[in-house]
Amino acid sequence: MAQMTMIQAITDALRTELRNDPDVLVFGEDVGVNGGVFRATEGLQKEFGEDRVFDTPLAESGIGGLAIGLGLQGFRPVMEIQFFGFVFEVMDSISGQMARMRYRSGGRYHSPVTIRSPFGGGVHTPELHADSLEGLMVQQPGLKVVIPSTPYDAKGLLISAIRDNDPVIFLEHMKLYRSFRQEVPEEEYTIPLGKADVKREGTDLTIVTYGAMVQESLKAAEELAKEGHSVEVIDLRTVAPIDIEAIVASVEKTGRAIVVQEAQRQAGVGANIVAEINDRAILNLEAPVLRVTAPDTVFAFSQAEAVWLPNYKDIIDTANKVLSF
Repeated sequence: MAQMTMIQAITDALRTELRNDPDVLVFGEDVGVNGGVFRATEGLQKEFGEDRVFDTPLAESGIGGLAIGLGLQGFRPVMEIQFFGFVFEVMDSISGQMARMRYRSGGRYHSPVTIRSPFGGGVHTPELHADSLEGLMVQQPGLKVVIPSTPYDAKGLLISAIRDNDPVIFLEHMKLYRSFRQEVPEEEYTIPLGKADVKREGTDLTIVTYGAMVQESLKAAEELAKEGHSVEVIDLRTVAPIDIEAIVASVEKTGRAIVVQEAQRQAGVGANIVAEINDRAILNLEAPVLRVTAPDTVFAFSQAEAVWLPNYKDIIDTANKVLSF
């Protein structure tokens, strides 16, 4: 195994699939010679050529339209939206076309498109670059939405996404790109989409979370352990579809739960998770299910984002409310 950052694991996954399948194509704004804004595609054009790793015009709608056409012709396009805040420019291609392709054609056609894009706060980006818009995507049937929290998960999930016959939104939190390293197999492997992972076992409280909030939740769990509380941390990994069975199994064990997301309270997937827990496991609950989220405002400018973003202290405060109920 090799010690990799998340960005290195993503590059390794792309290289793996470019080698394995000649129908895999990687394209987007500056992904070729420059290797992308965060160097996720660095060296891939040189290795696989300009016909398989190439730059596009600065037009998200054009990138999406190209991906649809290539998918219909048997290719496996991996398109990049340079920052996910610009997804609005390509929403018709994603929600109006890719997500409906199989249903519209009665199963005759598929849209095996992987849409990679960075997002997330904590790195002082300009406006529109950090927005958590996963909630917008999960409301569209036909799309799968993946948000890894570790290098190991990123590689296995991205390979699975590229091989999937459905369109997959693959969101990469910018703060996690180079924040830590982890052992990652150099050979290929896959992680099933739609399966959560228990990042920490516990018996007193369940924290359900995803993305960068996984690391904040693990930090909170460590602090709560010093106070004698055993906290289980579930990393959703895929937010559409959500692994409801894993969540319910944990809640049945602990009897208490909080949901943590970086997105605003009205956004993300937290409200849906709370509803599912209430629908399926309310008789197992010993306290209300609470949420830790960002406030319902536009993402704060970089000077204020540290105050705006939820953190491990917010998680501890909410956990203690549930534990003491």
